[in-house]
Amino acid sequence: MAESTVRRTSRARRGGRTGSTWPIHVLLVIAVVFMVVPFVWQLLTVFKTTAEVTRIPPTILPADFSLHSFETFFSTVPFWSMFAVSAGSLVLRVAGQIVVAALAGYAFARIPFRGSKVLFGLFIVMLMVPSQLFLIGQFQLIRDLKLLDTLPALAIPGLFSAFGTFLMRQAFLTMPGDYEEAARLDGANTFQVFWHVMLPMARPMLAALAVLTGLYSWNDLLWPLIVSPSGENRPLPVGLAGLQGQFGTDYPTLMAGALVCSIPLVIVFLALQRQFFAGIASSGLKG
Repeated sequence: MAESTVRRTSRARRGGRTGSTWPIHVLLVIAVVFMVVPFVWQLLTVFKTTAEVTRIPPTILPADFSLHSFETFFSTVPFWSMFAVSAGSLVLRVAGQIVVAALAGYAFARIPFRGSKVLFGLFIVMLMVPSQLFLIGQFQLIRDLKLLDTLPALAIPGLFSAFGTFLMRQAFLTMPGDYEEAARLDGANTFQVFWHVMLPMARPMLAALAVLTGLYSWNDLLWPLIVSPSGENRPLPVGLAGLQGQFGTDYPTLMAGALVCSIPLVIVFLALQRQFFAGIASSGLKG
């Protein structure tokens, strides 16, 4: 009798949970559809002709699956040179920002010093300021350093990030202090504790920061246009922007270029997705 009562109670609970969560699942399915449809439409547009793209009512499936848009893209845009610039800028910016943000985040989280709260508050305030306000000062700095039209000019402003510092501070705050105290008892100094103890435990957050920084660096358009006035050392977003004409745009070619340029980021995200979600979940930004 008692067992049957327990079974009915557990079934009722499971039924209640199912009945209470189905609206959430419906909303998630709708959200997935809205996210996937643009990518499917982009993929179909790649194989269409310009006449099919501009036809009203729109054509869903292309009449003839053609690779002409890819041929036009690679013949119009110097893909490999721009790809090298984008990849080099991404590596420099990601590596530099990880180093700077990790050091600054550890200092704010684990090293008490006078004025740390005020200084960190200024970092948070910088998150509320549009990045476009810093463009003039950054351009003057790069010009004075005689780095215009160079690869480092694309990466130097991205080495310093208030958002990256905030993420790393959150990561170090959530770590237990027992490991740090044990390392100090063994004679480790502050840098040794940071490098050998705390930084390895922050790998998920480092992966998350690397993905976010790489995404921003890969899609950056305005800054490369400013620091490359002669047209040298410009990344792929500049090449894609050049495909948009004043009197008309070849949308199949543009979509083919966007598809090709997004593949490296997709590969990087798939390689780091487990660490990325673990880092976001441990940062205090979840929910």
